[in-house]
Amino acid sequence: MAKQRQLPTIVSSTISAKSRFFAIEELELKFSNGVERTYERMKGGGRGAVMIVPYIDQATMILIREYACGTHNYELGFPKGLIDPGETPEQAANRELKEEIGYGAEQLIPLKSLAMAPGYFGSTMHIFIATGLYPQRLEGDEPEPLELVQWPCQEIERLMSDPDFNDARSVAALLMAQQYITTT
Repeated sequence: MAKQRQLPTIVSSTISAKSRFFAIEELELKFSNGVERTYERMKGGGRGAVMIVPYIDQATMILIREYACGTHNYELGFPKGLIDPGETPEQAANRELKEEIGYGAEQLIPLKSLAMAPGYFGSTMHIFIATGLYPQRLEGDEPEPLELVQWPCQEIERLMSDPDFNDARSVAALLMAQQYITTT
């Protein structure tokens, strides 16, 4: 078992930049060995996010293709979104499914909660499998309709090599879902 490490002391914390979505926090830290360093991190809202691997049936997943500002490209991935105030991750997952693909889920299976970039960002993404899909649409916040892509589960290797499927969170969700499906 690993030895419990002493966390550094936060000597000071200031916001060095801010946008509509993020604040950059500068931390002055003092480590247990006396070394002092300045770190920066994106300060999130603390609510977290969800990503869902929806199965329309045992042989077919649903992905979405949507615009990603960071890459200035249309990316292929799984439905995802922020957890709204007062929502549980499960409620947020079902809402995002309804908003992004027009389906609700009878069953949401939690796979894992992931740190999205722990060196710079203190946010968690909860990954789910969704089964028992039923048609139900909610109005979402996307600026244009999302393209729904039904993908055969037998063609995972083709999906992994698709140049538009490169979001690390979607790749991790796919691999976890595949492992879960093949072992249950």
